[in-house]
Amino acid sequence: MGNALTKTEFSFPGQKSLYKGKVRDVYNIKDEFLVMVVSDRISAFDVVLPKGIPYKGQVLNQIAEKFLDATSDIVPNWKIATPDPNVTVGHMCEPFKVEMVIRGYLAGHAWREYRDGKRSLCGMPMPDGMVENQKFAEPIITPTTKADEGHDEDISREEIIAQGLVTEADYLILEDYTRKLFQRGTEMAAEKGLILVDTKYEFGKKDGKIYLIDEIHTPDSSRYFYAEGYEERLAKGESQKQLSKEFVRQWLIENGFQGKEGQTVPFMSEEFVASVSERYIELFENITGDPFVKSDTSKIQDRIETAVNAFLSK
Repeated sequence: MGNALTKTEFSFPGQKSLYKGKVRDVYNIKDEFLVMVVSDRISAFDVVLPKGIPYKGQVLNQIAEKFLDATSDIVPNWKIATPDPNVTVGHMCEPFKVEMVIRGYLAGHAWREYRDGKRSLCGMPMPDGMVENQKFAEPIITPTTKADEGHDEDISREEIIAQGLVTEADYLILEDYTRKLFQRGTEMAAEKGLILVDTKYEFGKKDGKIYLIDEIHTPDSSRYFYAEGYEERLAKGESQKQLSKEFVRQWLIENGFQGKEGQTVPFMSEEFVASVSERYIELFENITGDPFVKSDTSKIQDRIETAVNAFLSK
């Protein structure tokens, strides 16, 4: 199994700052460009788990690259180049402080809220009588705040505008882009025998123009079901066959961890780590339809540094 990239401490030419997210390390170059290094860290319930997953960063970065290119006719995006399998270089934008979550099906967080008796999520009504994983008549947009620390919180369109997080004019554009991106993602998933269940998009602004930023349609930001057998499983009340990070969340839940105070992350055996790596590679091949080519991870830090420096020197 390959080496996992769990931390980076690069010093690139023109570097002004470094932001470390749960999974991504983002280097600010001259307040103009961002070098986003997608690590092999894995998070669930807003907690970074103690072991990295080999090739996970490559999987996420290359899926995002494919979908950014495939949706650039809908909305301009931040990507300029991918000089390394784990790296995207792009425009530095001022991010909106909300994540645009869109759901085509009653699954995950929406289902947990529904099961607990709620019939509205972020001000969007959810009809009575639905069952887990059932399709909504129309996709619903359920934004969250983008927390610097801790948990993202559900928020309604009205609250976003009232709090001045996004202007009403910009929010209408974000909603329009979100629906169109989800439609494109749904169509591309269907071609691969998949259902795009829900996903999130992040947007930013540069020189007054709105850009799609960060990742898109990856298994970390999206939930996919296999289309084959979906109706039969739904009718029988069975779990859907998923392509997403949900299997990691389920493993944690079964082992008594949901990120709550006093809970400890269960031991991650080598076998478990290897199985998660294999699942991510399977995700890549199913979502993109392309074979996954494992990058050389023997000196992954040197490889990334060389590639990024070569790109920036141009």
